Amino acid sequence: MSTRFPLLSVLMCFPMVAWCAVPQLPGVSAALQEAINAREIAGAVTVVVTRDKVLHLGANGQADIAAGKPMQPDSLFWIASMTKPITAAAVLMLHDEGKLNVADPVAKYIPAFATLKTPSGRSANITITQILTHTSGLGEAPSNGARNARTLSDLIPLYIAAPMQYEPGAKWKYTQSGINLAARITEVVSGLSFDAFVQQRILDPLGMKNTTFYPADQSVVTAYAKNRVTGALEATPPRADFGVRDRPPLGNGGLYSTGPDYARFCQMLLGGGMLDGKRYLSPAAMKLLTTVQTGPLPCGFFQSARFGNHGANYGWGIGTCILRTPHEGVAAMLSPGTFGHGGAWGTQEWIDPVRGIAYILMVQRSNFPNSDASSVRQAFQQTVVDTLAKQSKH
Repeated sequence: MSTRFPLLSVLMCFPMVAWCAVPQLPGVSAALQEAINAREIAGAVTVVVTRDKVLHLGANGQADIAAGKPMQPDSLFWIASMTKPITAAAVLMLHDEGKLNVADPVAKYIPAFATLKTPSGRSANITITQILTHTSGLGEAPSNGARNARTLSDLIPLYIAAPMQYEPGAKWKYTQSGINLAARITEVVSGLSFDAFVQQRILDPLGMKNTTFYPADQSVVTAYAKNRVTGALEATPPRADFGVRDRPPLGNGGLYSTGPDYARFCQMLLGGGMLDGKRYLSPAAMKLLTTVQTGPLPCGFFQSARFGNHGANYGWGIGTCILRTPHEGVAAMLSPGTFGHGGAWGTQEWIDPVRGIAYILMVQRSNFPNSDASSVRQAFQQTVVDTLAKQSKH
């Protein structure tokens, strides 16, 4: 069910969750409006939740500048790699049911991987944990071949044929093929297409009614790139490899969602795998998702000098980025153990188990230098923390 509102910042009532009389956290709208005025983004939807309450829901700016279409609380965004934690949850549901174990070799479920060789010529024997933590060394599919894939199964020969990048477990390197391989394993084990599994086991039960791999035409917020010379926001065409019916339901970045929908998923994670009295993930599965599985390896998108050389500040859980130690900038206000994921076009979800809140930021900016390090994310999170701190004193 989708309800449209004429206002940019409104109070909402959604089924299955107390979206009624949601307060607006003071300052958040102003912080987002500053980013809009600076032409960093055209608009945004922001949500802040605890495990059982919505603290904030707001919509600012434009969903389409040329059309004069205002952003709505239920505006639909390509969430890109924010799909990855949902893929991880799908795999962990099967782990909970004893239908697979994330420590298992991939070849147990897709026998063709038994032939995969490492750069040194040894049998790769990569595991499900490695493909979901970006430590497998698996190669990426050539873009031409991937473009012709119609199912996740079509991608498997391409991954096997691609030269491995490094010895499994030797380092962390962000790898899209591994996540799509995990989605294919979900299909093999469950007997359902990946989109059907996600729909039946995650989206429908959580009440994520607007989230989909295949959005209706013209329903998604327009993406913008910032012109480096003029500073103007220029419309970016939708990605041709996602969201189209003849393309696979990609586990690495295929989902489109709304702020309120994704907040439901975050509330389930904040609840230790439970929401509204229903358990989705066991405590053991939640530990795999929320604690570092990559040992001391430096991880994440802040490893370069430009972004502070913060590889040691991060680790990876099953499908999630985990903040070991806060650092200046976007992580300064977060607690150790905060986990989540960003998306290529600036969408962000970060769950702070110490504060007991989740931050959901929905934007569509296609050329942030680093979407996880955006000033928009930093301003949003800092404003929330500062506002909640002030409220706690009164």
